[in-house]
Amino acid sequence: MSNLTKTLIILSAVLAIFLCGTVVTYVTNADNYKQLNAKMKADMNASQKSEENSLKQLNDEKERKQLMEQELNKTISTLQADNATLKTSLENAEREKAQLLQKVATSASAVEGLTKTNEQQGNLLTEKLAELKKVEAQQIKDQKELNETTAKLIEKMAIIDTMDAKIKRLLEEKTDLQGNLDKTLMPVGKEASAQPVTPNKSFAQPVETPAGGDIGLKGLVTAVDMKNSMASISIGAADGVKQNMKFHVTRGNEFICDLIILDVESEEAVGILDLVQQQPNVGDNISTNL
Repeated sequence: MSNLTKTLIILSAVLAIFLCGTVVTYVTNADNYKQLNAKMKADMNASQKSEENSLKQLNDEKERKQLMEQELNKTISTLQADNATLKTSLENAEREKAQLLQKVATSASAVEGLTKTNEQQGNLLTEKLAELKKVEAQQIKDQKELNETTAKLIEKMAIIDTMDAKIKRLLEEKTDLQGNLDKTLMPVGKEASAQPVTPNKSFAQPVETPAGGDIGLKGLVTAVDMKNSMASISIGAADGVKQNMKFHVTRGNEFICDLIILDVESEEAVGILDLVQQQPNVGDNISTNL
């Protein structure tokens, strides 16, 4: 065998080995590419599904975002309306606050003025109460003195009544003696000379009416003291009232009693009750003439 043949055989063998290696490599790569292609297809399908899912999620997110935006817009509109309402309420509250502050200031001034007035009135009231206490003390003292004077006056009146009774009895005895004397002296032609005697002074005697008509004094009972049988009247010396003057106390057409004047002042008088038919009251009429 020639060298060329040997060389060709060797080259053929090497080429065959190379072709076998290439085929094996191709087959191996083909399987690998097939698996890779299948894997890529699977990945692509997964990617497509993932993309679809992502698109769906994106659309869902868009829809949810739109809904959220709508809700948010509604909420914003509501909040804006509430804000406007609150702003209006705040302005009204500020206005009312200003008015209330002005009223408070006015009320504070009024209260301050009232406080000062109350203090002045309180001081004045305290002074008046002190004066009233003094007047009441003086009235109590005067009433005590009046009661003592009245008691003494009643005692003196009782003495006067006793003396009047004695005088009346003596006058009666004098009249009897004068009669007996006249009877004794008549046979011899003598007459007993009249001797002046003390006139009968009866406490309850009415005042003689002055010449020219009735006095006609009228007034009202202003106070009554039944314990001491005394009363005060609304007229006095300025109206012509005098001591021992008699007044008739009436109520309507009804006779109540008589009043004998004991003490006379300028504008009023005090007397003792006589011929009492009923208890006199303040406001009853008095008159010198029935």
